[in-house]
Amino acid sequence: MAKLKSMDLPIEGMHCASCVLSVNKTFKKIDGVEEVDADLAANKLHITVNPKKISYEKIEKLVKNLGFELHSDEMTLRIQGMHCASCTMNVENFLIRLDGIFDVKADLTSQSAKIRYDSSKVDMDEIEKVIESLGFELLGIEGQTEIDEEAIYQKDLKDKLTRIVVGLIFSVILMILMFSGWDPLMGVIEGFNHSSGIHISSMGLLSLIVSIAPFIYISLPILKAGWNGLIHKNLNMDVMYSMGILVAYVSSILGTFGIVLNHTFMFYDSAVMLPSFLMIGRYLEARAKKRTSDSIRELIGLQPTVATAIEVDENGEIKSQKEVAIEDIILDDLLLVKPGEKIPVDGDVVGGESYVDESMINGEPIPKVKKDGEEVFAGTINQEGVLHVRAKKIGKETVLSNIIRLVEKAQSSRPPVQKFANTIVSYFIPVILTIAIVVFLIWYYLLGATLLFSLTCLISILVVACPCALGLATPTAVTVGVGRAAEYGILIKNGDTLENAGQIDVAAFDKTGTITEGKPEVDDIITYNCSYDELIKLEASVEQNSTHPIAKAIVNKSKEMNIELDQTSSFENVTGKGLKSELNSKEVLAGNLALMEMENVEVSSELIDKYHELEKLSKTIIFLAEEKTVKGFLSLSDKIKSTSKRTIDELHKMGVETYMLTGDNESTALNVAREVGIDNVKASVLPENKLEIIKEVQANNTKKVLFVGDGINDAPALTQADIGVAMGNGTDIAMESGDIVVMEGDLENVVAAIQFSKKVMRRIKENIFWAFAYNSVLIPIAAGVLYPAFGITFEPALAGLAMAMSSVTVISLSLMLKRYVPEIKRKSNN
Repeated sequence: MAKLKSMDLPIEGMHCASCVLSVNKTFKKIDGVEEVDADLAANKLHITVNPKKISYEKIEKLVKNLGFELHSDEMTLRIQGMHCASCTMNVENFLIRLDGIFDVKADLTSQSAKIRYDSSKVDMDEIEKVIESLGFELLGIEGQTEIDEEAIYQKDLKDKLTRIVVGLIFSVILMILMFSGWDPLMGVIEGFNHSSGIHISSMGLLSLIVSIAPFIYISLPILKAGWNGLIHKNLNMDVMYSMGILVAYVSSILGTFGIVLNHTFMFYDSAVMLPSFLMIGRYLEARAKKRTSDSIRELIGLQPTVATAIEVDENGEIKSQKEVAIEDIILDDLLLVKPGEKIPVDGDVVGGESYVDESMINGEPIPKVKKDGEEVFAGTINQEGVLHVRAKKIGKETVLSNIIRLVEKAQSSRPPVQKFANTIVSYFIPVILTIAIVVFLIWYYLLGATLLFSLTCLISILVVACPCALGLATPTAVTVGVGRAAEYGILIKNGDTLENAGQIDVAAFDKTGTITEGKPEVDDIITYNCSYDELIKLEASVEQNSTHPIAKAIVNKSKEMNIELDQTSSFENVTGKGLKSELNSKEVLAGNLALMEMENVEVSSELIDKYHELEKLSKTIIFLAEEKTVKGFLSLSDKIKSTSKRTIDELHKMGVETYMLTGDNESTALNVAREVGIDNVKASVLPENKLEIIKEVQANNTKKVLFVGDGINDAPALTQADIGVAMGNGTDIAMESGDIVVMEGDLENVVAAIQFSKKVMRRIKENIFWAFAYNSVLIPIAAGVLYPAFGITFEPALAGLAMAMSSVTVISLSLMLKRYVPEIKRKSNN
């Protein structure tokens, strides 16, 4: 039975006894929850769970669905020495037992462990003690400790390479000795044997003398790891390797001195060659795994370390300049960015003009021109002119830092398919040990084979069987795939999303800013008993209080007309209808026809006729009423994105049904839907109603729904959908909304995200297949099934090499994702 885990989770949002009752009732129904007690006074959720049945993520999601929030601290530990799936499982299984630790996710590719914990209870010394007892080294906490990863990586490679070279040199020497028959100890040993009556193999003794130092040097890391596994009652791969290596070497020693075994048991060359081949595998793995994380290192490398701070006079001329470290920059500092330099902060251009390469942020290869008032982002590259940039976001607040954080989080997450691989790994080693022992007994006792042959089969099975490839199948593909998607401006936040995005049945879209550009412009100004300027002044004075794209368009129109606006004394946003405010002691309404009807404002038939005429042209109409009297209306149009129709067409080719959910009027919505080819339209929908529509479309979990919205107003629908895609542009983007974030609002990237999901999941399945194929084919050969018919045996050293190549094969397949281009991108580039 799995050990139970008791946790005191900080919870926020409970304010009454019914909240407590709701939490307790919900969790008591969940499988894996043994005890639960929500404490209103302490704001704690006291819960005892079976970690094998319910994860911290599921607990967090359940709490969030109830309208509350779990709060925990988070840190990333950098750990050296993990090299297989068993290693990561050990780190997770042992650290989670510590009081105050709620969740542990160890990642093999990044050699790290992300921990959710209560900082008031966790003892770092205890964490370090656990990690070191498992045979690993705690390098430090990411962000708090300076870790020279490149130096550590190079040192590790050098150590492995030295052991490989020593091992191969002495393996060759031992093979030459055995095959040449040259034996300088023969005379001495024969005389000793004759006088003492002991039968020592002179060649065996010579091989022992030659091999003992290199054997200990090469095998020591493996034997230490195997010993750590045993003392923690954990059968990992190092235990199996250690058994194979020690059986070969100890058998050779016993054979040398004629103790139990005779002189035919000479595995000295294999015993040295075997750990050498294991080291070759780990050396190649280390190099390949580093390449899987290239994308995140490249993103981190985009962050400049220094910048040029300047002071300017009233004419904009530079008075002084000095080089400063990035961490010393503060908000509103003025910075000079020369051609070829990386922009150090997110900010606004306040001087100069230049083209800026933003491909690392949004995946778009064409540079953008930046001039006064334009936004620029940290890590992008200034190409031609000189720019003066005012710092608006620095350090961890920049878009680039947010992207790095999201990509790192996604790369360390696990799709549900990983559970299958983990389950196999947990049973793999006991099963292989059983097979090895049974095969030995069958050959030796039932089939009458020699002890030498039977031991050879046992050693080969122990060495060739490897769950490492299974353990690497998922994380390497996820790491490379998520990193590659980020290069296209697609941020996939977690493993569940990566797996589920390729399985959607329905794609639902918001209209404004998603299907359309989200940058409406004023087209028509229809007045009624007032002037153009008066209508625009009233309308813009009310709309300046709102951040809605329509409001911004109206305010921009007033700026074009050089109209000075008045300040409102009160302001109310009527969701889905418009705005109510008090201006110059008068009530002013700005909104759609529904707002006029709700407020009992009479609209003349003349205006209604004109309204319907413009509505048929897919224009948005905003009425303006003062003291219940209509003054006229403005019409605005929002251009459909050039990629919208192609995106919908590609979804239809995939068999995905499409919906558009919009607060706009039905006529406008139908016109837009007809132009781009959307199947179903729901118009005049309030944000909260979108949630209900998504639930209806999901139809009792029979359909998987992807919803695409702006990530702010559409938050409820994004959360309810199986996959929520937040569209955005630069700093406008709500990074925390949705499961996928699409930079620059490129609608094609919605399809590209689905195609990435399908490609990565297919690669994971291929990796798992090849991991199984290696073991399924090589274990029987190592067991000697080909020997009776063909006389073929599998030498232990070759078994070690084959085992190493299985992991390298899986990593190499994952690395091929670095060259993947989504189909929709290939088409758009042609």
